[in-house]
Amino acid sequence: MAFTQIERSPLYRQVAEQIREVILSGGLAPGHNLPTERELSETFGVSRASIREALRHLEAQGLVLTNGNSGARTVVSEASTAHLMDAMVQLVRLQHVTIEDLVDLRTVIETAAVRRAGERRDPGALQEAHLAMAVMRDEGVGVEEFYAADVRFHIALVRASGSEAMYLVMLAVREAIARHLLIALRSLPDASTVLAELTRQHDAILAAVEAGEGAAAAEMLRDHILNFYRRFVFDAP
Repeated sequence: MAFTQIERSPLYRQVAEQIREVILSGGLAPGHNLPTERELSETFGVSRASIREALRHLEAQGLVLTNGNSGARTVVSEASTAHLMDAMVQLVRLQHVTIEDLVDLRTVIETAAVRRAGERRDPGALQEAHLAMAVMRDEGVGVEEFYAADVRFHIALVRASGSEAMYLVMLAVREAIARHLLIALRSLPDASTVLAELTRQHDAILAAVEAGEGAAAAEMLRDHILNFYRRFVFDAP
């Protein structure tokens, strides 16, 4: 039988872990104030210096926001997704995660999401997808406008799954690969033909979701994503 040494965690880490657990469990909602430093110091029975260090630790994790003044109230962050997005983008730019890997991840998330969206068949949840389609169907739509509508469409499909986890991860993944998608669209030799093709594919996917054919929608979506990146991103000059 193998044992490992017991790790003696610093006081500030113990405080930070307890506050973190309350935030993640929903005990403190985004935008809500934490108790003051003095109140936290009395509650935990530690010095205010330890409290300040704990709050700095939580801020670095994107869980709270503070302006650094001892008398200021610290609030639970509403921008945790932004930290995840920034981390994804940095990993891609540092080449720790390849664009190919991220596209694979995006495909896994979106296909699972449209399956669930097809099962739910919630018309209200697909309203944003329909608004995006209206933009993409416009014959005079430009590449930049089409790109923005494309992003809205795919994110709307994921959100229609009802899974907040899939939605948040999808936001981060799309942010990380957005530059590659936009560059590919801008470099299309015959943009109008390709945009019309993509729009038809979007229409078919959305129709399958609304018909409750989640498996078919997932298969079409998988082909739609992978074929685009293989044609215009991975093998692009």
